[in-house]
Amino acid sequence: MVDYKSSGVNIELGDDVSKILYNAAKQTWDNRKGKVGELIVPFDDFSGVRAIDVSNLPSGTLMNIGFDGVGTKMELAERINDHRTIAYDLFAMVCDDAVVRGAEPVLIGSILDVNSLGNSDGDFLEPVRQLAEGYINAAKSANVAIVNGEVAELGNRIGGFGSFNYNWGAAVVWFANRDRLFTGREIQEGDYLVGLQETGFRSNGLSLVRKIMKTNHGEDWHTQTHNGESLAKLALEPSKVYSGAVVDMFGGYQDEPKAKVHGVAHITGGGLPGKLGRVLKPSGLGAVISEPFSPAELMLYCQEKGSVSDEEAYKTWNMGQGMVVITPEPDKVMNVAKQYGIESKVMGEVYSQTGISIRNRGLNSDKQKELKF
Repeated sequence: MVDYKSSGVNIELGDDVSKILYNAAKQTWDNRKGKVGELIVPFDDFSGVRAIDVSNLPSGTLMNIGFDGVGTKMELAERINDHRTIAYDLFAMVCDDAVVRGAEPVLIGSILDVNSLGNSDGDFLEPVRQLAEGYINAAKSANVAIVNGEVAELGNRIGGFGSFNYNWGAAVVWFANRDRLFTGREIQEGDYLVGLQETGFRSNGLSLVRKIMKTNHGEDWHTQTHNGESLAKLALEPSKVYSGAVVDMFGGYQDEPKAKVHGVAHITGGGLPGKLGRVLKPSGLGAVISEPFSPAELMLYCQEKGSVSDEEAYKTWNMGQGMVVITPEPDKVMNVAKQYGIESKVMGEVYSQTGISIRNRGLNSDKQKELKF
């Protein structure tokens, strides 16, 4: 007899997973209590209605939706069977992109596509519970509420390492005050660049990392160590979520600003030259970065093993700074960052000449002390 389960879709397990993710989502709803985006739940059920009341928002209120995913970083979690931090990468990609616009991320919806939730040999509820644990903690860091926990079994459409494979994408709903949007034209010569430290790769450039690891250590490279730590564990370092702190800095949608912020660059694909250059372009200004953070040790290791030039490394990876806040009030910005447990420092200034100059902290910094882009 042929049924849905025999084709690879287990409805009962799917309901169990949905309940796990729903209960995780419920624990995030207080993150928006008393703020725009506070959830209204007519009845408590994982398939029930969740909504927000927007009937009294003032003129000048803007709303949009941003989309992104974790990319290939899931494979690292699959290799060492540790899925507790992947949600940080997911939330960082969508929420930290929202604040670049001067918006406040409010609600998260996600879709978890898995190859299978289990078979006759057992189920995969434990890795889902790990994902849910990260879901709750990452939402707290971003100060957002989660409205769903959608999951779909897609069989061999989803591949990866080991037996539990998945892709995870999300949408963020953000609100903004039209008068607080960052256009790039607010940036002025003499503004300071405050770097917010990142100690991992975030969710970018990992295809290159995996290629270097496989070339040097073989298919099971995750079993190798560097300085006593698993290579996969080092590469899996969760993304820092900056949006909660940055919203606090510029006041988000409706709160009192704690610092003047003229722009924000989220250092993901394209690195410092690409992302900071994009933010500076409307102003026609450039930047000199004289004191950047040093890159994570594993980035230097990858540079060495993969013969990656410093220029290429700075265009591929964040090299130590996951976000740059452009401000005339660096002390106030850094004070807020400290309150959120984020390391920060003045790393440079905005100058009248176009282009970006970076004091090199890459592998060959002794040979090439300055990089120009």
